[in-house]
Amino acid sequence: MRILAIDYGIKRTGIAVTDEMQMIAFGLTTIPSETAISFLKDYFSKEKVECVIVGEPKQMDGTPSQSAEIINAFVAKFQAAFPEMPVDRVDERFTSKMAFQTMIDSGLNKKQRQNKALVDEIAATIILQDYLRYKK
Repeated sequence: MRILAIDYGIKRTGIAVTDEMQMIAFGLTTIPSETAISFLKDYFSKEKVECVIVGEPKQMDGTPSQSAEIINAFVAKFQAAFPEMPVDRVDERFTSKMAFQTMIDSGLNKKQRQNKALVDEIAATIILQDYLRYKK
């Protein structure tokens, strides 16, 4: 079974998944946030997912960031739609900056690095990698 990670945002949502052995995290896609629940319904009908990881936005001092309300509302909506699916939260501080740095390190040019959808997908992958690392 896979683990799926969500980097939920106001406009876009990055999604990453593991392989079936839960060893490798990779970016799946970025979708418009308003389509997240329907996308996940379709995905769960095709793939077996053990649990879902959702990024938890925090400020430097550990308090919730401004976007926490929006993400908490999404998590509540998700849990209503998928009551049997376990949800774990993972601190997502710096994931967007790390995603951007990953794009630079990968040799993407300036125009490619402006692709915010790719940043969100990479951020979801980083969230999932962190989860896998601490799960072990």
